[in-house]
Amino acid sequence: MPLSALQQNPSTLVCHNEQLGQLYSHHHGWLRGWLRKRVGCHEIAADLAQDTFVRLLSNPKYLKDLSSAKRYLCTVANGLCIDMWRKKSVEQAWLETLASRSDDLELSPEDQSIILETLCEIDGMLGRLPINVANAFIWSQIDGLTYQKIAVKLGVSERTVKKYMAKAMLQCVLIEARFNDAEIL
Repeated sequence: MPLSALQQNPSTLVCHNEQLGQLYSHHHGWLRGWLRKRVGCHEIAADLAQDTFVRLLSNPKYLKDLSSAKRYLCTVANGLCIDMWRKKSVEQAWLETLASRSDDLELSPEDQSIILETLCEIDGMLGRLPINVANAFIWSQIDGLTYQKIAVKLGVSERTVKKYMAKAMLQCVLIEARFNDAEIL
């Protein structure tokens, strides 16, 4: 279906192979430029633009018209930018931690990669949790606070803190399950 037909009947814009190809040819350069302004690097912008279209290819969307397609591309690309910046932040914190450790701690590049990937997964998990749940998890696991002390800090009951921890631990189990599934493959 030619692009002009899509413009004439905007309710039929469905991102499948042919339409995605047209969307790509009409908006890839624009999206790459938009991303370049956001990230300050041509190569990273090109990668993120490509990842945006890969995301659309793997998860086709019904788009009302070409302007909604542009908004959708911006939304997906912006999410990918945020993911990249969060990962870089976690990476930087990990490198700083490694630099501050003694030299007798030697990790293989593979172990470092696994640790970094796990830290990014946990960071993402914490970002998706409600703030009180994430705080309870951090205060318990990192700061070693008791549920009673967490309850006081949050102004909730100890039973509520236990529910929060159960939610956070479930997410940890899901991360571990995905990791174990990946190991099997």
